[in-house]
Amino acid sequence: MKILVVDDHPLIREAVQAVIARLEPGATVLAAGDSERGFAIAASESDLELVLLDLNMPGLSGVPALKAWRSRCPDVPVVVLSSAEDRPTVLAAIGAGAAGFIPKSSPNEVMLNALRLVLAGGKYLPPEALTPVDSSGAKAARAPSEKALSLETLGLTDRQAQVLKLIAEGKSNKLICRELDLAERTVKAHISAVFRALGVSTRTQAALAAAKLGLVAPDKAKT
Repeated sequence: MKILVVDDHPLIREAVQAVIARLEPGATVLAAGDSERGFAIAASESDLELVLLDLNMPGLSGVPALKAWRSRCPDVPVVVLSSAEDRPTVLAAIGAGAAGFIPKSSPNEVMLNALRLVLAGGKYLPPEALTPVDSSGAKAARAPSEKALSLETLGLTDRQAQVLKLIAEGKSNKLICRELDLAERTVKAHISAVFRALGVSTRTQAALAAAKLGLVAPDKAKT
């Protein structure tokens, strides 16, 4: 596996390299301090599997940089790694073709799960970026179409969304099996996929994410 990290902060590059070592021991991690240097590396490495891109760098930066990467390397997924995590920035990046958006404040475990999801063909968004904010800064109600889009963006199937909803309602694996008429092995596989998509490791965290996605009312989430 060969991954390129484009970020002008050496400490961030080192931290990401440590996470990638856990993801794939022996993986080759290439680094560049700006997009121009990154383009030169990408041009000489035909087997890149992933690019991790900071949006705030010297030279070409932000969404224009992301669009340039998508244009020059259309077959390589690009994940944004950013100190910003507000909803408009996240959605702008996804709209420009990012395969995921990982805030730099994310714990290593979240970053690890997010990269696994992207490499498996899914997309990762931080759950906190999925709740709309109205003009006063208060959390706004999510429109049905936004909820569906968010679930699709996370890469969750309809069945996985059902499983997540039941987890948020406090249902055990056995109860989920009965309600959805599924084998326990299948339910466990769906739960693992949901946890990876959300970047969480516990049912409580999944329940909170389900509330943010609008699958259950916040006061109905069993945490």
